[in-house]
Amino acid sequence: MNLQTKNRIIASSSGWVAALLNFLPGLGTGYLYQRRWKPYWITTITSAVWVYLDLSRQYSIDTSDPASLQTDNAGLIGILVISSVSAYEAAIKVKKERELVLTNQNED
Repeated sequence: MNLQTKNRIIASSSGWVAALLNFLPGLGTGYLYQRRWKPYWITTITSAVWVYLDLSRQYSIDTSDPASLQTDNAGLIGILVISSVSAYEAAIKVKKERELVLTNQNED
């Protein structure tokens, strides 16, 4: 795909929609909306690794201890951090691409 076309697709997308799609599912869905495959796969692999590490840690916890399960929110916090970072990055990318397209139009 032409770089100019890719920049225009990202610039024409809605920043808040991309951020919302990245935040709510937390799996980089906003990157699919923007047609950005590399960040999508990075986010998907990062989320999968985080879930795997959290599940492997959960299996090592003693199930007879009720206090360990009540205070464990590491999995949820990790996914929230991943989705927040990806939502912020998607919104910033739209803003930067719009500025780039505007400066290119002013130069022409």
